[in-house]
This record gives sequence, C-alpha cells and structure tokens, in this order.
Amino acid sequence: MPINNNDIARIFSQIADLLEIKGANQFRVRAYRNASRTIGGLSRNAAEIVEKGIDLTQMPGIGKDLAGKIQTIVETGTHPLLEDLQKEIPPELSRLMKIQGMGPKKIKVIYKDLGISSAEELKKAAQKHKIRSLSGFGEKTEKSIIEEIDRMKEGEKRFKLLMAEQVVEPMKDYLQKLPGVKKITVAGSYRRKKETVGDLDILAICKDGTKVMEHFVNYENVKKVISHGETRSSVVMRSGIQIDLRVLPEESYGSALHYFTGSKEHNIAVRSLAAKRDLKINEYGVFKGNQRTAGRTEEEVYNQVDLPYIPPELRENRGEIEAAQNNQLPHLLTLEDIKGDLHSHTKYTDGHFTPEEMAEAARKKGYEYLAVSDHSQHVSVANGLDKKRLAQQIEEIDKLNQKIKGVVLLKSIEVDILEDGTLDLPDEILKQLDLVICSVHYKFNLPQEKQTQRIIKALKNPYTDILAHPSGRLINERKPYEVDMEKIMHMTQDQGCFLELNAHPDRLDLTDSHCMMAKELGIKVAISTDAHSQNDLDFMRFGLGQAQRGWLEPQDVLNTYKLESLRKLLRKS
Repeated sequence: MPINNNDIARIFSQIADLLEIKGANQFRVRAYRNASRTIGGLSRNAAEIVEKGIDLTQMPGIGKDLAGKIQTIVETGTHPLLEDLQKEIPPELSRLMKIQGMGPKKIKVIYKDLGISSAEELKKAAQKHKIRSLSGFGEKTEKSIIEEIDRMKEGEKRFKLLMAEQVVEPMKDYLQKLPGVKKITVAGSYRRKKETVGDLDILAICKDGTKVMEHFVNYENVKKVISHGETRSSVVMRSGIQIDLRVLPEESYGSALHYFTGSKEHNIAVRSLAAKRDLKINEYGVFKGNQRTAGRTEEEVYNQVDLPYIPPELRENRGEIEAAQNNQLPHLLTLEDIKGDLHSHTKYTDGHFTPEEMAEAARKKGYEYLAVSDHSQHVSVANGLDKKRLAQQIEEIDKLNQKIKGVVLLKSIEVDILEDGTLDLPDEILKQLDLVICSVHYKFNLPQEKQTQRIIKALKNPYTDILAHPSGRLINERKPYEVDMEKIMHMTQDQGCFLELNAHPDRLDLTDSHCMMAKELGIKVAISTDAHSQNDLDFMRFGLGQAQRGWLEPQDVLNTYKLESLRKLLRKS
C-alpha cells in the first residue's frame, strides 16, 4: 500500500520522540527530527520516487543514509529502529510529547512512577490530583495537563493544510486521469486555504458517475469505505481524513462549488441577498420559483445577486460582501508578487544547506534576495551563533555576494528575546546586519502582561526589524502564548518595525485576523518561510494563502518590494 511523505515524516518524528524519552544522544535525536522535517517539506512524493527507481539523493537535503531509511519505510511501512524502540517504550508516550510542558524528562517520571503511558491515563491521574506530588510537577502543571489534553483531542479532529494537500492532491490526480472526467475541484475549507481542514469535499463533472465512484472507492490509499453510491461516495484515508466525492450535472457545478466551498456564514449572507430578489440559492442552482436561472459557474451565482466573483479565500462573511458591492475587494497577492524570502536557516545552526546552496535555490525561484537568518546562541538551538561566529558569517556572506549572480544574500539573524526582553546578542554586532529578526523561543507560559512587555522591550531595540512568528503557536500542537497582540502591533507601528507571517504550515503565524489588523494599522508584513532546507522555500504558497485570507495586497507585504526599495523600508529614520 502506498505511503505519503507525511507518513514517512511521522515515523521519523516518532523515532526522535522515543529516542529522546529514552535519553539518547541529542545529536542522534536531532538527526531524526531533521529527517522528519526534510521529508515533510518535499515537493515530490518520496514513495513514487522510490517506486520509479530514481536515486533519492538527487532530492535536496537527502543523503545516502537518509535515502536508505526512506526506502525501508516505503517498502515495509515502518522502520526497524521504531519497532525496536516500541518494544522498550510504549509508543503512546510519543503522543505525550505533543502536550505543552511535557518534555522527555517529565514523561519518563510519570511513566516510571505512575505507570502512565497514554494521554487518557495522564488526564485521569491529573483529575485525581496524582501528578502534583511528583518531582518537578505541581498544581499548576496538573491543571495545564488537563487543558492541553483537551486541546490536543480537539486539534486531532482537524488536519494541517500540508497534510490535507499531500492526501487529496494525489487523489485528485488519480481521478482526473480517468477517461470521461471533465472537471475535478476540491471544495470546502481546503479551497478557502484555512490553516486546518476537517472532511474534504471533491466535486466532479463526468460522463459515467458509476465508473468514477468505483474508481474512487478502490483508490489504494483508502482505509475504509463509508458509503458507495452513484452520485456520492465517502471514504476514510489511511491518514484518517474523510473524503466525500460528489458527481454533479454541469448546469449545477458552479452553485454546488459555491455551496460546498462555504463558509457557512458567507453562504447565508449570499442567500439573504437572493431572498430579497425572490431568488433561492442551493447546491443545485439559483431558482426563480421553479425555474433555474443560473448555476453553471460561480460567477453566474454571484451575478444573480449583483456581486462580482468573490475569491474563496475571502468567503468568511468578514466584510467581503460589502466590499464587493462597493467594488473594493482587495487585489490579492500572487506568488509572482514575491521578490524574496526574509527568513531562512543554514547548516551553520539547524539548517541543511550552506548559504550559497540556499542562495541558488532562491535564484531558481526567481527571487532577488534571500535573508540568511540563522539562530542566535541562547536557547533556540544547541549550536546557535555567538558574536564571533556571526561576525564570521557576515564576512562570508559579503564574499559570497561578490561571487554569486542573480540573487543577493541579506545578512540577518533570528535572535532570541530573553525573558527580560533583551536580545541575546549585543548591538555592536546587530548593527552590522541588513535586518534583525527577533522571536520568542522559550518561557511561553509567562503571564500576559509580562509576555507583552517582554516583546515590547525587544521591539524598542533600535536594531530590531521583524518580530517572527508573533504568537508562538504550533497548529494542533502548541497554543499561542498569552500576549496582547493589539499592544504589540501598536508598538511595532511606533518603532517602524514589521511583523512576520511565518509560512511554515505548522505555524501560519500571523493568523488571518491578525493580518487584517496589521493591514488596518498600516504595518507591513513579511511573508517568510523560516526555511531550514531548499525544499522549505516552497512553503511560501501556504503563507500566501494565509495572507490572502487576511486581505493583504502586494503593497502590504514587505517582501513584494524590490531590493532597493526594501533596503529603504528597513532603514529606520
């Protein structure tokens, strides 16, 4: 049975978790975490590459050792090391690593002292106040554990956009290859580019619905067939995602696409406009009495209520109806608007490639510039840059810029914001950089006022340019830290700084609503990938989707500006 990149990445991540709980060497743990990240960011399906006999080492970031491990997983569906670790350590303990505040040492304690090996057992023990007596725990931790497990369970009902993409796009390609299939579209929150999706809806126009449905339920990645009909079928994929396929007549395709794309609130608003015109809109079309007046395309549906076409990313009933009525819909960004990436990492800290190799990948994407923003020394990574190593990197980048053609490397750093709000590198080295990115990487549980003041102090540093992943969240894994985002934005505005929209699909931070707030305040947003490999630069598409949902236009985004203009924007008065 075929395996997708997300499956392979999950196996490497489980190995890393169990090794860390076991107390293995941190460099070994990090190697498997890096492997998970590398596979998760591949633009091509690794299993298909293996099946075609293509050398995996031709893919960026994959060496001979990793290629061998991937081939083993593709061929067997698992890895011998994972099987051995699961004999020693209950595999459910890996899941506990996703609970905020539960590191490997604490997990080892609750397993050894209480015999707890699952989230359910942990929650019950916390509810019975058995956790607070353990070394390193307390009443506050106990309460937090219960909240985090509830949040984690809620998150498991929805899937990150990258995972959904890896599951549904091959299915879509599989269906499109069937003769007689005229059109295939994935609707729902996936089409609206929401950061997480639940069930997926695929709509199709075809000559033979029975044949398409048979083809659909027999797809090799299907785990369970829920229903199998002539015009609608539902399956659960191996990943756990449910996919519904509907075959529609061509005259209803546009109205069905509008209906199943949503959002519910947007559709209600459009139907209200229709009711005022004695029209009825449903998934079958637009009707005046019993007569269908439109429905073949979405444009027809909108025209029936005197609206221009509204892009799916805007359909949340957050003012798009009024904007459309007044001909004021935003001019949404495209990938062609992006001139560069302002946050990337190299092998000198926790990336996989040299600055020159990352520059070449950026050049191939048509970028004018790429910021090398390796981690600073304090907490982020074990081998973060100190003042001396950063000075050496600055010198290296200056030399590289004389050598490489077609793209400019910008000298940058992702510097940690310490608990007291100071940055963990001195101003004397920061002032030598083209831009300084600051971010919170530890002490996520500070009270809101203290966390807010911590970030505000960092923004006041004269060399701070961009606040990275401003809420600190990891989707479905770590909740945002408590912070007054409105105060942060006003300070960003006052200091002439910028906010990052981190495009990594695990983060997508800023949220779409915070993008809208930044736009209203006139704060430019940097859409950056936080790339740790050449493949990660492709994550820009996820940041773009989030920016579109946040109504950002090219002039609202820092890295849509050409290099000369960017330098002027970064130069504080």
